[in-house]
Amino acid sequence: MSGLAAVLAGRHTPGVHRWESALDVADVRHAVEHAGWTFGYVDGAPLDTTPDVLRAIGDALAFPDHYGVNLDALNDCLRDLPGPTVLLWDAWSGYARAEPARFAVVVEILGERGPEEPRLEVLLRGPGPEDAAPLLD
Repeated sequence: MSGLAAVLAGRHTPGVHRWESALDVADVRHAVEHAGWTFGYVDGAPLDTTPDVLRAIGDALAFPDHYGVNLDALNDCLRDLPGPTVLLWDAWSGYARAEPARFAVVVEILGERGPEEPRLEVLLRGPGPEDAAPLLD
């Protein structure tokens, strides 16, 4: 968990990273919340369309009821996160392979946080295209 620990401690810039870890989701949640960050989890195994992915991200991050389940709404709601947040996205590669162009846009939106916006670390866990994001070690 050293890479994640560095992010949580402020020694590594948050962003979107592939993450190789066998930790249980509950253990990741505990570490994240213990560090004072908010935690969200997406099980990507059944998700292979953009609306499904956007809905799952919105659910994981407790977006408001008016969340429009589109890319603009995703960007807007990320700006309103209550504080630093970790999103663990397991089994992301099905969507990355089914809709590679849309996946790239979603990853770009997740990774483009301004200096005044809440910090967001997205952990893409599981096998998938290596060029999707840098590895967090």
